[in-house]
Amino acid sequence: MRTGERDSMARRLALVLRHAPEKFDLEMDINGWIDVKDIIKQFKATNEKRNHWLRPHHIRAISETDPKGRYEVRANVIRATYGHTVEIELDLPTENIPDALYYPCSPDESENLIEVGISPSGRSHVHLSANIRSAAEAGHVHHALPTLLEVDTARLVAAGETIWHAGITVYLADSVPGKYLSIVANDHPEYELARVHWDEEE
Repeated sequence: MRTGERDSMARRLALVLRHAPEKFDLEMDINGWIDVKDIIKQFKATNEKRNHWLRPHHIRAISETDPKGRYEVRANVIRATYGHTVEIELDLPTENIPDALYYPCSPDESENLIEVGISPSGRSHVHLSANIRSAAEAGHVHHALPTLLEVDTARLVAAGETIWHAGITVYLADSVPGKYLSIVANDHPEYELARVHWDEEE
């Protein structure tokens, strides 16, 4: 599978597994699983000439080599681990959650979020990062210098809220009340280190 084919297939998988399985006449179960053979059949049906080569091991390879752990394969089914806009019931791990997680935002909205909390925007859950570097990279996609919020997950979990471990560095929550949030200083050593190569890109 060439890089271009892999990237194109990964984008279509994201569409099916996170957002719109119905566009390909695919049935998703309540936990987000879809049969791999059904996906292949429908991808071939939409473009036989382009997708004639596609086999189950190609789908498995995309899942296993994804650097962020976006997908999970069990036996003959696959699902996205996070990023859903369709409603599903999560059965992801909830143990060994770090005491702190991180959320990137626009500098203009940080104070407001600390007051009102974080709610999902366009997704089914709030996405949190395992460390400052991951949050910084996620935020830099949208903002030149994102503000990072630290989530006191130890207190959040102690209060009875659930946090799920989704991808390699991704965690999910239904929402995060403002009382569990604080701002990470821009001169925090880990944040400064995460920004080193940003200057080189400009």
